Amino acid sequence: MENVIYFNDLYDLYGNLLTEKQKMYFEDYYFNNLSLSEMAENYNVSRNAIFKQIHIVIDKLEEYEKKLELYKKKKSIENIILELNDEDIKKQLEELF
Repeated sequence: MENVIYFNDLYDLYGNLLTEKQKMYFEDYYFNNLSLSEMAENYNVSRNAIFKQIHIVIDKLEEYEKKLELYKKKKSIENIILELNDEDIKKQLEELF
């Protein structure tokens, strides 16, 4: 379950860098909870093709994170916000996210 949340967060950050096909597969699998079989039937491809494409997307998302570290930076900023004592600054920063 933790991986699903992590991949969804990466998708939020880097999804626009994926192809439309990759976005559809990812969203069907992770957001719409379709099985590989259901997706294979919907797209008229094999289950294995869907499986491979989802793993390619995951690999790309992880590669983007490795290079850009936006997720890591976002989490660091969120932790800093939690530790802030000044409520006005805290509120302003929370609104940015």
